[in-house]
Amino acid sequence: MEIVLASANPGKLKEFKELLGSQLVPYRELLGEIAIEESGETFQENAVIKARTIYEALGDPERIVISDDSGISLPILGGAPGIYSARYAGEGATDRENMEKLIGELRKLGVERTPAYYTAAIAIATRYGIFTVHGWMWGEVITEPKGDRGFGYDPIFIPEGFEKTLGQLDSEVKQKISHRAKALELAKIELEVLCGRS
Repeated sequence: MEIVLASANPGKLKEFKELLGSQLVPYRELLGEIAIEESGETFQENAVIKARTIYEALGDPERIVISDDSGISLPILGGAPGIYSARYAGEGATDRENMEKLIGELRKLGVERTPAYYTAAIAIATRYGIFTVHGWMWGEVITEPKGDRGFGYDPIFIPEGFEKTLGQLDSEVKQKISHRAKALELAKIELEVLCGRS
């Protein structure tokens, strides 16, 4: 059964392929570019919007569409950037611009290190309905980027129990501890059940 990923983010595509071990097809290969308005107020709502939009656009009940909405939240900033993580510095902002804005906000507060957590909500759209799961990763954000691995805010996030940032850690380690990895482990169970029903 073909699984279509409702994301154009190359970093996410790489992680999904590594973690699911499936032959994922990015939606762009089937549909071209589609504007998806992420109008939800939670990660879960936005993940559902993306999965539903692509599933309906495909018009094939045999296909499964998987999507995620994820981001980083800092209690010291009232949970920001949260669902706006990918566009914290504005629509079309790069990972570096978003990271630099977050660093700037912390420096305004005179903070060099503060608790933070990542959230990943995954939605799976099928002919049986839409199913969602979540994963979290706790740690701290620092204001001095370290490492060039991963994407997004990885160079400034130190996971709980580690001394290095996600930007410094090997992908094998990240696959075991990341919010997306935790959510995908649950998603794999859902997919196994769904594929068994087909």
